Amino acid sequence: MKWKSLLLLGIVIFSFSEVNAEPFEPFSFPSMMSALSITTPLEFCGEPVPLEVQEVRERIEKELLLSLWHRPQVILWLKRSRRYMPYIEEVLRSEGMPDDLKYVAIAESALRPHARSRKGAVGFWQFMNYTGRQYGLVINRRIDERRNIFASTQAAIRYLSDLYDTFGSWALAAAAYNMGEVGLNAEIVEQGVNNYYQLYLNLETQRYIFRIIAIKLILEDPAKYGFYLAEEDYYPALSFDRVRVQCFKETPIRIIAQAAQTHFKVIKDLNPEIRGHYLTEGNHAILIPKEGSENFQARYRDLLKHWSSNQKEQTYLVKEGDHLTAIAERFGVSLASLIIWNRLNPKAPIHPGDRLIIYPKKSVPITIDEEENGNNSTSVKNN
Repeated sequence: MKWKSLLLLGIVIFSFSEVNAEPFEPFSFPSMMSALSITTPLEFCGEPVPLEVQEVRERIEKELLLSLWHRPQVILWLKRSRRYMPYIEEVLRSEGMPDDLKYVAIAESALRPHARSRKGAVGFWQFMNYTGRQYGLVINRRIDERRNIFASTQAAIRYLSDLYDTFGSWALAAAAYNMGEVGLNAEIVEQGVNNYYQLYLNLETQRYIFRIIAIKLILEDPAKYGFYLAEEDYYPALSFDRVRVQCFKETPIRIIAQAAQTHFKVIKDLNPEIRGHYLTEGNHAILIPKEGSENFQARYRDLLKHWSSNQKEQTYLVKEGDHLTAIAERFGVSLASLIIWNRLNPKAPIHPGDRLIIYPKKSVPITIDEEENGNNSTSVKNN
């Protein structure tokens, strides 16, 4: 009975679509077997991939099939590539390094700034804390430059360059990027082999170079694999101006957003390395939309002045038996606001003697007279 019901449902849906809708557009994917056809010599970073070795060909085919099976993910790779790849290509070119290394970023994060692995690697290039700091990235509770495409790309290219100097092979350098140079070197010494394609490594690293090569094959010729994107289908390249912001004390990001005539979310999306809702005291280089850069500094000064003059916070000393919900209710503010104002971890307990900042329930709206500000903004353009 069950199969009869399913058959009847299928007939009804098909009939309805014929009468009431446009005909379905047929799929035109290439056959899986044709997708596996590699007729030209294959290289990674100028180094030949030994396709004549049957096991190597099998591993390439496996990664190609797995990538092609997940077609929505490949479409996102392609669409995001125009947003981030031009900058990565520019850095590789200026450093005289192989263009193929740009595909490492796709294999690592699918070009997502907030990607995080189970082991704690973060960002476009999936840096761990220690390695990221070793290569000059700022990583703390307030800033995490692993999420910044510009800073993290510079760090990743330096790291890959150092790994190449150590191992003398780009395939081994990329493998070391995945598993760590100490672990890879130990395997090379133990196995007496310094060729990636002949090494027995952990399963993730054994797949790693082949996955990068599969990504390269698809992105270099997407039409071959059934991906037909028009120019307007790609996500646009990053567009912004870079402005210098001086904070004399911790400053809400919403002030920056208002000065840039945009929203909090836009500033956070352009500056994914900023954690939380505030900029720390000091000087910052912030990306803002191009259309908000004119008169930005004048608006920022006025907004900052209004915000500072309207701050009438009070300090509350936590007592025995207090908890955040009760404190928020006592002062008539939301729990979320209390957490944001004090940069608290909602899962961490508060203790007697802790000091909490509490602002008035209602804030004074800020308006800026554009005509009074004049045209005296200063900004550093990104060309």
